[in-house]
Amino acid sequence: MEIKNIFSLGELFERVQLENIFPDNKTFVDCIPKRYFSSIHQRYEEEKNDPGFNLKLFVHEYFDEPKVLSHDFKSGLNENVSEHIEKLWDVLTRNPQAANDSLIELPYPYVVPGGRFREIYYWDSYFIMLGLKISKRWDLIANMINNFAWLIDQYGYIPNGNRTYYLGRSQPPFFACMVQLLSEEKPAENSLVKYLSHLQKEYDFWMKGSKEITVQNPLLNRVVLMRDGNILNHYWDENDTPRPEAFKDDSALAGSGKDKKKTFRHLRAAAESGWDFSSRWFKDKNDFASIHTTDIIPVDLNCLLVNLEKTIAKAHHLSGNLLVAEKFETLAYRRSQAIETYCWNEKEGFYFDYDYIENRQKDSFTAAAAFPLFFEIASKVQADKVARVMEEKLLSPGGFITTNETTSQQWDAPNGWAPLQYIAIIGLEKYGHKKLAKDITNRWMKLNKRVYENTGKMMEKYNVVNTGLTAGGGEYPAQDGFGWTNGVYLALEKMILK
Repeated sequence: MEIKNIFSLGELFERVQLENIFPDNKTFVDCIPKRYFSSIHQRYEEEKNDPGFNLKLFVHEYFDEPKVLSHDFKSGLNENVSEHIEKLWDVLTRNPQAANDSLIELPYPYVVPGGRFREIYYWDSYFIMLGLKISKRWDLIANMINNFAWLIDQYGYIPNGNRTYYLGRSQPPFFACMVQLLSEEKPAENSLVKYLSHLQKEYDFWMKGSKEITVQNPLLNRVVLMRDGNILNHYWDENDTPRPEAFKDDSALAGSGKDKKKTFRHLRAAAESGWDFSSRWFKDKNDFASIHTTDIIPVDLNCLLVNLEKTIAKAHHLSGNLLVAEKFETLAYRRSQAIETYCWNEKEGFYFDYDYIENRQKDSFTAAAAFPLFFEIASKVQADKVARVMEEKLLSPGGFITTNETTSQQWDAPNGWAPLQYIAIIGLEKYGHKKLAKDITNRWMKLNKRVYENTGKMMEKYNVVNTGLTAGGGEYPAQDGFGWTNGVYLALEKMILK
């Protein structure tokens, strides 16, 4: 067999992942081979049946484990949260390097989240950039955007992260937000025009198949033809196999049923959403095996695509291409109307995801409902209703819970996440709900600060219901570092000081 990467090692790869050679499945796919994969595979085939063969010793003989460079970083005893974060930017920065493992080499420096996340991540990076902006690290912001532009040119889209095992899926499309952020600092450089071709390529990726879908075949790639003729998007992945970085868990969940490939695709699509995992993607909120991500039209994804359409329209206006600009303005308007048709629930006064297979809305109250406010898609009346419901159903002592469902999944209660706090806070601010926005800000930052004072760390996620407990759930222990928490903390602190 042709061996291009560590997860093409066949039986050797599967045994390592299934026999718990490492604490989690991500460690092995990040390992660095000491020889060519073909040579390692040949040695394995020659030695595997020997009476004294030890798989763990074999793996450590032919692979080096990845390093976690930020794990041992400690701030000085007298440093506050902001000073700690300012020092962390350099600790979490990675420079271009030749890669002989699963890492996709990038041309410019970039910031990683921290902990087990040793590579750049797509949607994390926008929230990291919010903090880099406060730190006046425009060099890093520009470098990271240029890396994403390079990835778009190289692959036609921005992968989940710069690892070969992430190819086939993206993440929530925040590239337009990043370019907008850069244009605020350097308006004379016309960043929107500079990156217009990349914005268009990303849009083409998300809309691939939109010209081929029909009433008889309404689903293709990431686009769905709705019953009224509108086109909306869902999450997807080109592959229908277990994720290499979660091979054991995916294989166990899918079992040996006839729908294994569908389950793998749903798992991968949820990974593309960034909410991996949440009862938001389940038919039965307490049954992970009922995951059906690709059946769902997510409200937040489609709000992000409205923003992408509007950004492309603005870039064409700046370029003098008025007809093309008008086309994208129309597309953004139609999508906004479709979001209202399928995701707005007047009775509940809230936005919900839509199950297009069952032709009905999902019923979980999630923080994704703040996205129509953040991107100013909601009317003032709708925003007022969303604010009231979020305060009643999602507000907790430490900030907003992710959903109103308490499960073992990390993107459910009792956990709160920095990017969703920020989206909600800014969205509420835009519609005049300043008191509620300030209340959430204070609760979240107070929790961040207390955990930092107790541990010397900024965390990936927090328990916002019982703020004395650490966050849990998910496929791995809570990680420290942590890129997007750092970025959001600095951005919110700046808002408070205004």
